[in-house]
Amino acid sequence: MLTEYGTKHAVHVITNHFGDLVAKVCECLLRKGPLTRQNVKRYTELSDEQVKNALLVLIQQNCVQAFTTEQPDGPKANTQYVVLFDNILHRVRFAKFLTILSQEFDQQCVELVQGLLEHGRLTLKQMFDRAKSSEKEGKSDELLVEGAFVLKHLTQRCPASEPLLMPISEEEGPARKKGSKSAKKIGEPETIEQQVVEAALPMEAMRFSVVTNVESDVGEKEKNSNNVTPGEKRKHDVLELDECGVADEQSVVYRANFEGFIRRLRHKADHVRAHLDDGAANVLSAMLQATSSAEKKVKTKNSVPLSLSSIYEEVIKSEAGRNMTLDHVRASLVQLGELSFVDASSDSYSIDFEKIIEIAQNEEVESVVSKRYGRDAYRIFRLLSKSGRLLETDKISDTTFVEKKDAPKILYKLWKDGYLLMEKLVVTGARQSQFLLWKVNRQILWKHVLDEMFHAALNLSLRVSYELDREKELLNLPADKRTGPLQDRYNRIRKVRILLESSQMKLDDAILLFHDF
Repeated sequence: MLTEYGTKHAVHVITNHFGDLVAKVCECLLRKGPLTRQNVKRYTELSDEQVKNALLVLIQQNCVQAFTTEQPDGPKANTQYVVLFDNILHRVRFAKFLTILSQEFDQQCVELVQGLLEHGRLTLKQMFDRAKSSEKEGKSDELLVEGAFVLKHLTQRCPASEPLLMPISEEEGPARKKGSKSAKKIGEPETIEQQVVEAALPMEAMRFSVVTNVESDVGEKEKNSNNVTPGEKRKHDVLELDECGVADEQSVVYRANFEGFIRRLRHKADHVRAHLDDGAANVLSAMLQATSSAEKKVKTKNSVPLSLSSIYEEVIKSEAGRNMTLDHVRASLVQLGELSFVDASSDSYSIDFEKIIEIAQNEEVESVVSKRYGRDAYRIFRLLSKSGRLLETDKISDTTFVEKKDAPKILYKLWKDGYLLMEKLVVTGARQSQFLLWKVNRQILWKHVLDEMFHAALNLSLRVSYELDREKELLNLPADKRTGPLQDRYNRIRKVRILLESSQMKLDDAILLFHDF
C-alpha cells in the first residue's frame, strides 16, 4: 500500500544506502509509476549515463524490475522499469532476516545469505568463492548451497530480466497503478508491480533449484558466449547487467527470497499468545510449523488442513509438547476454534490467518488510541470498531459510560484525526432535528494508520542520522582517547542509538502487520 509518507520513507532508505543520485531515480519511479529509460531521464533531468547507472544499482539490489509491453500499433517491444516498493522496505529488515537464519543454520550459511543481502544478486561461482574464503572442515561448498538455500526456500533464482506484459487499457490503468498490495484479497485489480513480479518469477521447479557443478557450467557458458556475434544481441533499450555484478541470461544468478523470510516473521510474531494458555499456544505453533512448507504466499487466508493425528505428531516434536496428551491437544483445538483462530471441518483443522491478523491489527490501533486520546476514547473506538455500523452520539455515550458532555468532544477529535467517519442525519417534522452518526471504516483507517507508521519510521530514521552525524568525530575516536567527558558523551550517544534503533524495530513489526501480513 503506497502512501505519501511510505514514498518518503522508501526514498530515505534508498538515500541512506545508495546516495542522492540513485534516490532521485527511485523517487521518480515511485511517484510517476512505470517509465521507460528515456522518460526517467526527462523527468529527473539527469544524463543518460547517470540514469543507466542508477537503474543498474536498483536492479542489482532487487528494488526495480524491468519489463516489456507490446505496443497496440506494432510488434516493437517497449522496455519500462517499475519500482518494487516492498523490496525497499525489506532493506531495513536484513538484521531480522539474519537473526531468523542464525536460529536455523550455522555461521557459514548465515554469511553466505548475508552476502546475497549485501550484494543483491550473486552467481553460483561468487557464492562458492565466498564459501571457500571461510571454509570449515567437513562441509563442501555444494552442501552449503543446497542445505542453506534450496531446502528452506530462503533464496531463489533471480526473476526473468524482462518479462512480457500485455498492454493495460486506459480504463484499468489508474486502478492498477494505485491499487494496494492486498488487491487480490479485497477484490481490486492487481497493481502493475504485482503483475510484473508474477510474470518474472521462474517456474516453481526451477525457482528453487541449484546447479552444483559450477566449474563446468561456467566453462561451457564462456565457450558458448564466444560464438555469439554482436548482431545477435538485442537491439532495443535493455540494460546490460554484467557491469554491476549480474550475469547475462545464460548464467545462474541467485537472490534472497524475501517472501520466505516474511512468512517466518509472520509465524514468529507474538500476536495472539496473550489470548491463549500454554497448551493452545504450543498447538498453534505446531500447526504453523507443519503447514509452513505448503505455503506459497505471505497473504494467505487459511493454512492447509491437518488431521488431529498429524497435529499431535508435530506437537510432540517439541519438549513442551511432549507433556500433552491427545485429549489435551483436542481441548486446545476447541479453545482455538472458539477464538476463531482455527477452522474445524470434518476431522481436519486449519489456521485462520486472516482472523488472527485482523485481531492483531485491531489491538494495535486500539493501543494507539488509548495512549494518544485516553481510556474514554479507547472505549468509544472499541465499541464503534466492533459494531461496524453507524451509531448516534447519545447511544455511544450511554453504552460506554462516557459523560454526555465529553463524548462529542472525543468523537470530534477522533474524526478530525482520521480515526472515525461522521455522517449527519436530519429528521424533518414539526421540529427539525439533526443527529451525528459515527462509525469506523477499517479499509480507510488502516491506510491512514499505516501512513502514520511510515511517518514515524521516517522521523526515527532521520533522528538516528542526525544523532550519529552530530557525534561523528567522537565515534571515530580510538577507545584510548575517549576519557572523562568524552567517554560520557560516547556512552550517551550509544544509549540513544540503541533506544532509537530498538524503536525502529518495534515500529517495523507494526508496519509488517498492516502492510505485509
